[in-house]
Amino acid sequence: MSRVYNFSAGPSMLPEEVLAKAQKEMLEYGQSGMSVMEMSHRSKDFEEIIEGCEALVRELMHVPDNYKVLFLQGGGSSQFAMIPMNLGNKNKKCDTVITGQWAKKATAEAERYLKVNIIASSADKTFSYIPKLDNSTFSKDADYFYICMNNTIYGTKWNTLPDTGNIPLVADISSMVMSEEIDVSKFGLLFAGAQKNLGPAGVTLVIIRDDLIGNAMDICPTMFNYQIHADNKSLYNTPPTYGIYIMKLVMEWIKEKGGVAAVQKINEKKAAILYDYLDSSKLFRGTVAKEDRSLMNVPFVTDDDELNAKFIKEAKEAGFVNLKGHRTVGGMRASIYNAMPVEGVEKLVAFMKKFEDENK
Repeated sequence: MSRVYNFSAGPSMLPEEVLAKAQKEMLEYGQSGMSVMEMSHRSKDFEEIIEGCEALVRELMHVPDNYKVLFLQGGGSSQFAMIPMNLGNKNKKCDTVITGQWAKKATAEAERYLKVNIIASSADKTFSYIPKLDNSTFSKDADYFYICMNNTIYGTKWNTLPDTGNIPLVADISSMVMSEEIDVSKFGLLFAGAQKNLGPAGVTLVIIRDDLIGNAMDICPTMFNYQIHADNKSLYNTPPTYGIYIMKLVMEWIKEKGGVAAVQKINEKKAAILYDYLDSSKLFRGTVAKEDRSLMNVPFVTDDDELNAKFIKEAKEAGFVNLKGHRTVGGMRASIYNAMPVEGVEKLVAFMKKFEDENK
């Protein structure tokens, strides 16, 4: 067997230790006599899994007691509708900042239910920076303020959060969850699709403050009502049981590494290796404003489309896969999530140096 270095933006690589443990437990979980995939979500065995998963989220992210932790389905895209339907029933108004495709899609969905005030956008420069905000443009009566905290496609990250005062701040943290410390208490709601940093596709983690639950619009479908899922401890219907199990294994792995703060130091080291090379290279260059660079997603290009294609092809042959950039940016993108070892980034940079020497 030959494992590649997988730089996919998602679904992304998982820690080998997690995959090995899942393989070991595939036929039988504990003393249950069955796989987790075959297990009733109402069983005591699965109850222990989902409760253990929640406990790890609370421990690793220091979630305050006045927040619910939910494991939902429908991906991050379902949250684009759930958030306005649940949080926007007071003044039917929200503020948003468009910093990429996912914030743009979330805004379009919110506009179906609410009046949306677009505070700022970085579309003028292909979302390559986080715009500076003028607090005087914030709505005084918005039901919430929405951001995408890390932009997977464009490789930008909010390093300074907007000061929204008493307006709940809502953030999509799909591509940065548990990659660095986040103060949950600064947010009204956080959500993350699991398939980038937490596990396989199919589970969405939602962390929501208690006072924001129970205000759903009359038109809100039952399955989109946070109250229903909170009251039923994410077991209103059959949840993505195996995905939740893998998520628990991933979080156990993070805890064994020393927790999120320890993982953050490793991520900062990986990012520095790649960005330092990009800043010194005469062939490759990063596409993001330096002060807004993501630790997780690193887009880069040469100034020649044919050379970009050649690099992607030769990189794949050398065992570095899924480096093709998003069509709106072009070039390449290396997603270096928690599961990517430092060695993977070091070897990628060594390959890039070799490619640069051969293509001067």
